[in-house]
Amino acid sequence: MILPCLFVAPSPTHGKGVFTSESLEAGTTIEISPVIVLSSTERTHIDKTCLHDYIFEWGDDRSLAAVALGYLSVYNHACPSNCVYEMDYEAGLIRVMTVVAIQQGEELYINYHGDFDNSSPLWFATDLNLGSLNS
Repeated sequence: MILPCLFVAPSPTHGKGVFTSESLEAGTTIEISPVIVLSSTERTHIDKTCLHDYIFEWGDDRSLAAVALGYLSVYNHACPSNCVYEMDYEAGLIRVMTVVAIQQGEELYINYHGDFDNSSPLWFATDLNLGSLNS
């Protein structure tokens, strides 16, 4: 499930991004993405490719990986982000929800660390640490 108001477009942040054509309230579920779960062996192979930057660690021990379908791998990073994602290991889904009100035309961001306000440095491209969305 992807809200019909979401779309992918060029981002001033980095490459492409996910945007909304309508205003969204805080707490709105905007996407529920099914995932393809990769075994630890498959993850080792993916980690050697550019796809490493687009997978999600998966499972309670984070030894597996997941490829998210839908728009999930297109969201850019920000801290704090205006959206958060939640993994449902049992159902094989990742949900994306807004954490603040978002205006029409605004880009939607997730924090690649999982918590919307986790300011730890990113592991692959420090130029994506954007700081506050309000700056």
